[in-house]
Amino acid sequence: MKRLVSLILLLSLIASPAGFAVTKKIPVKSLKLITTIPDPDDVAGIVVFGTTIVVYGTKMDKSFARAIDTSGQELWNVTLDPDSASIATAGAVDSAGNIWIAGSTSRLRASATPTPTATPLNPDSVVTTPEVFSADLNAVALWKIPAGSTKPTLYSAQASSPVLITSIALNETGISLVGYIESQRGSSGFIISANLLGEFGKSILIGKTSTTLDAVVRHSDGSLTVTGASGEKLGGKKLLGIIDGVIIRISKVSTVISVVRSSAPKAKRNWTSATSSLLLGGEVMTGEKSESAITKFSNAYAPLWTNRFSSTGTTFTVGSVYAFFESTGKIPQVSGWAPSAARPLLLSFDGKGRITGAFSVPTDQNKVLGALYSKNLGLLCLTSNSEAISIFTFN
Repeated sequence: MKRLVSLILLLSLIASPAGFAVTKKIPVKSLKLITTIPDPDDVAGIVVFGTTIVVYGTKMDKSFARAIDTSGQELWNVTLDPDSASIATAGAVDSAGNIWIAGSTSRLRASATPTPTATPLNPDSVVTTPEVFSADLNAVALWKIPAGSTKPTLYSAQASSPVLITSIALNETGISLVGYIESQRGSSGFIISANLLGEFGKSILIGKTSTTLDAVVRHSDGSLTVTGASGEKLGGKKLLGIIDGVIIRISKVSTVISVVRSSAPKAKRNWTSATSSLLLGGEVMTGEKSESAITKFSNAYAPLWTNRFSSTGTTFTVGSVYAFFESTGKIPQVSGWAPSAARPLLLSFDGKGRITGAFSVPTDQNKVLGALYSKNLGLLCLTSNSEAISIFTFN
């Protein structure tokens, strides 16, 4: 009997550490506030070079960029396209410190000169060509603000219909933009690339009636990975849910190599963010149920691990580790986390998809706007309430 009791005690001592490792919960830590930005409805996002934060967006019908330091002090403020109605919707910084902001603009177009009823006085024989604005934002806009300058240069490319740019990616070989265009038939995914001189190539349309693209990754071989959502057949792959998330590989010569669909029965899915390591974030809506899907894919687009959490809104991924989203429910692995309303939550994961860290912000922040990594400032998380946008980082 004593030997049996001793054996049970010995086994319990051996098993306890492993059992504790499995059941140990992750505490929620607080992120540190860096600064706040007023007028949250005007701001589309930020980019960072050094310790300077460049805020971009649209006020009324004019796109803008303004730089602030980490105390919120304004350093400069420029209108990107003073001569046209425009919107700024995506941004990036290259290795040389040049700021690139993408969006849509209305090109000036020459109008037909009306036949005069009488010959006007024109003693200097000046010939003029009247110009009018197109009411539609039907041209791609790419603004470059060179490092050390505050003067933007506009590069543009005409689209066949109004276009919305949702994401930008760049590397030493060029720049790629994705989004979607609207027509009478519906929406088509839109892809266009340019070199670092601002010279655009030919655009690519994906789908005809129900496709949008939300993220783009440029690979070192010149190919692209683009992600989004589609409610139609693409690349021979049929629709399986109500709307499927899609992952599309585009070759360096702008042809579709492959289409991968992420589906769930009677569900609406999308992939709204993607990183160079192919950590994807998106939304799964089944009836009234909404979840964040966070999945790490291999280079062949095979899922290596995946997680789902009750949430609302967009999920943002950074690197191969982080996901930032508006959590709406209990997460068993996170100690004491059971929000009664949407709360921004940053999670980190290990190589097998297990949660290794959990971070949140004050309860007055209720909307997630973005997340990005800066060499000088580290991981930055953007949230907002009705009064301002807040930028947080690790404490």
